[in-house]
Amino acid sequence: MNYEIVESFSQMAREKRVDKDLLTGILEDVFSAMVKKKYGMDARFDVVVNMDKGDIEIYLEKEIVDQVSNPNTQIDLETVRTRSDEPLEIGDDFVEVVDLKSFGRRLIVSAKQNLNQRIKEIEKDVIYNEYSNSIGEIIVGEIYQVRKGEILVNHNRNELILPKNEQIARERYRKGETIRALVKEVRKNVVNPVVIISRSDPQFLAKLFELEIPEIYDGIIEIKAAAREAGERSKVAVESHDDRIDAVGACVGMKGVRIHAIVRELNNENIDVINFSDKAEVFVQRALAPAKLKSVQVDTEAKTAIVVVDRDQAALAIGRNGQNIRLASKLTGYEINLIKEGAEEEYDMDLDEFRVELGEPLYERLVEEGYETARSVIEADTSDLLEIEGITEERITTIKEMMQRELEEAEVEEEEEEGDLKSKSQTKVSKKDLPKEAQTEPDETLKEPSVESKTE
Repeated sequence: MNYEIVESFSQMAREKRVDKDLLTGILEDVFSAMVKKKYGMDARFDVVVNMDKGDIEIYLEKEIVDQVSNPNTQIDLETVRTRSDEPLEIGDDFVEVVDLKSFGRRLIVSAKQNLNQRIKEIEKDVIYNEYSNSIGEIIVGEIYQVRKGEILVNHNRNELILPKNEQIARERYRKGETIRALVKEVRKNVVNPVVIISRSDPQFLAKLFELEIPEIYDGIIEIKAAAREAGERSKVAVESHDDRIDAVGACVGMKGVRIHAIVRELNNENIDVINFSDKAEVFVQRALAPAKLKSVQVDTEAKTAIVVVDRDQAALAIGRNGQNIRLASKLTGYEINLIKEGAEEEYDMDLDEFRVELGEPLYERLVEEGYETARSVIEADTSDLLEIEGITEERITTIKEMMQRELEEAEVEEEEEEGDLKSKSQTKVSKKDLPKEAQTEPDETLKEPSVESKTE
């Protein structure tokens, strides 16, 4: 029976990944508690657990007396002589082996519950420590449940959670699929630790670079910074510690094979790889690629950069919905202010366009005070706006930022539309109107592959 008990506990230790020595200590504690419940707190005993032999032995020491007053700690000489051939006398200690069956079903069940509780606590600590030490590392698991707000992933028989905000936009997940993700956070919980994984974190992108590009893994190339809008676009700044190796070229690989492997893993996310520079002006310029800048002025203390571009480069610098300038700002750590050179007049919008965002009461008060356009509000002094009833300084800052953002995005869209109209209005030349030698199709082998990475 002892062997069966120990073997069942050993199997539990293997399944729960509990250290054998730790389990031995737990078993000793559990059986010690059983002995104390049956024989009292003043009982003298010793519990020996041998995990290798699969044996548990409990030794109970009793004092030999002439007349027993406490049967839990004392035994009479006559009884001793019936149980042992040793020449023991009154005052000596008699050691007897306690049979586990003598504890009864009630104590056994109580001990089992106690043991299970201790094992669960240790299992929680094991899981917490395992994943706490793996924060920032990539794990490979299997999707076993797809919920509306989160994905449950099975990794080494542990449940990991991929929340909605850590998923890649528009990526579809199916039960049974293998998934790679970054261990982002481990939280202690009453039942089990909650392990949060991520596919949208910039660190996940950096780790994929490390896996796919040996030079980064070996430390020859270093990722200095990364910025992401998961599923859309990313920017990665790299630096080579070996003058013979081109950092961007190594990351892109021959015909883009290395970068394409990462792009596929990230649901066709566009990745811009640029060379890092210690000079802030150069770094900001490279981060805003593919736009061509006229000048860059940086304030290293305030972490701001003033960038001057030609009007026709503004759309490229800002990007669709402001994405390019946002990512460049995250990558460099500088707040980038764009100035368009040669602009005939600054773009403006009627205040009525912001009626919903402002709310009807505030909109009407602004109009009454003579603010008819978005730019008139943006350029107004905060002290003047504070005189309007029901508006705070914090609200003014939020409104100005919102209007500035909307103006920039609307201007970019207008410029893109103008560019489309211009290209459509150009004279179209039919193939049949070209000379015969110009009608042949270009050789496919001469076409350069499309590479997702760009550099200055």
